Amino acid sequence: MFGICLLANIPLRADHSDRSEMVSQVLYGETFTVLESFENWVKIGLTDDDYSGWIDRKQMQSLSEQQLLDLKQEPQVYSYDLLEYITGPSDFLMPIPFGSSLSFLTNSEINTQHWQFEGTRMSGTKDRTQLIQCAFMYLHAPYLWGGKTPMGIDCSGFTQMVYKLSGYALQRDASQQAQQGIPLSFIEESEPGDLAFFDNEEGKIIHVGIILANNYIIHASGKVRIDRLDHLGIFNGEVNRHTHRLRVIKKIL
Repeated sequence: MFGICLLANIPLRADHSDRSEMVSQVLYGETFTVLESFENWVKIGLTDDDYSGWIDRKQMQSLSEQQLLDLKQEPQVYSYDLLEYITGPSDFLMPIPFGSSLSFLTNSEINTQHWQFEGTRMSGTKDRTQLIQCAFMYLHAPYLWGGKTPMGIDCSGFTQMVYKLSGYALQRDASQQAQQGIPLSFIEESEPGDLAFFDNEEGKIIHVGIILANNYIIHASGKVRIDRLDHLGIFNGEVNRHTHRLRVIKKIL
């Protein structure tokens, strides 16, 4: 069984309960495979990154395998407004967040309600300058564990969404993203758009951000913010100390 999210976003939970931890979100237009079910819940794996978790069965719309295959062949198109609306007949109006997937709207077998989107769209691969411009769109978004939208986002959700909107695939968690790309030896070798990863005392990767020009970094910590980056890690000028310890820099593009 397969499905698609036709709500603004759906919480993806660690277990089959509304009280369970939200590990990520399924944004409007994202597709998935149903892996198992339990009462009113289904465990899904997202098409884009295979990330899995549980969603309320009432919040999914089923797709056939052929419909999913057809969508995979379509060029990927995303909403590029912080908040816009899907419209339809009978005064239908629904807000969707930045980065929602719009490719299915041209498929009449899936978009049976003739929903339309008249906002700004983004598709194709972008260069480093455009990737950084996309990152700035999330500036000051509040930190939310498992979040993927400007209304709330975590560190790896931020990097994944910025890269996704720029045409590049990243895994969901910081520790997974740290396995991608080419490692660099020094900050001086990095370019804007490269990823910097940070670890804890046990050596586990727990944080990620996007490197900017002139030894700055944009990352989600409390909110999406810009701080200084040096060979030790992230230096937060507000608290006048290093807050994250640098582990590795990776070149993805």
